[in-house]
Order: sequence, then structure tokens, then C-alpha cells
Amino acid sequence: MILGSALDIMQAGRPPRMTFLDYPLGHSAGKPGDKAEQLDVVRTALQGLESFKDPEQFATLPYNWAENEDWKQNATDTSSGDQRQPRDETPQYQFEDDRLRAEASQNA
Repeated sequence: MILGSALDIMQAGRPPRMTFLDYPLGHSAGKPGDKAEQLDVVRTALQGLESFKDPEQFATLPYNWAENEDWKQNATDTSSGDQRQPRDETPQYQFEDDRLRAEASQNA
């Protein structure tokens, strides 16, 4: 079971089960200091171990980081001097065998 807040990265890894929380990176188990929410997030994600029946099945948790979606724009705003480049969507592999296995599984 993967619990995370980077849906595209989780899906690219193709785990057998995953639970997505639409929060900023680094907050995959809930808001800092909110023990009740953190416990609920983890418990709900773990329920997927029993309830998910299909390969690569996932759930999206219904929590909201803020009252609106402005935080998403702020998280990707580079006007403050952030020099990170956009995510490179090209698959990268440590070994040639890894690339071959990945391509074979996509064609299966």
C-alpha cells in the first residue's frame, strides 16, 4: 500500500494498491499537528489492503488542505526565485534490463 500526495509519481510506479491525499508534498499522512486527521488518513489507507480487489486500484481521500485550491498555485509558483525545472516525463532506468522489463510489462 502506498499512501502519497504525488499522484502522477505513484501511478508511474504502478503499485498494487495506493491511496492518494491531495495535500502538499511532505504531508501525505495529514496536516501537521492534527493527530486525529493523521490517524484517520492512515486507518482509511490501510483499509484498502482488505477492500481493494483489482491490481493498481486506488482511492482518493476526501480531505481538503485549505478552504480553496490557491495552495496548489503557490506550490508551483517560481516567481520567488525557485529555479526547479518542470518534471521530466521521460522514463529513466538504472539498468538496461529495467527498461526492457518496463516496456515488456506495458506491452503485456
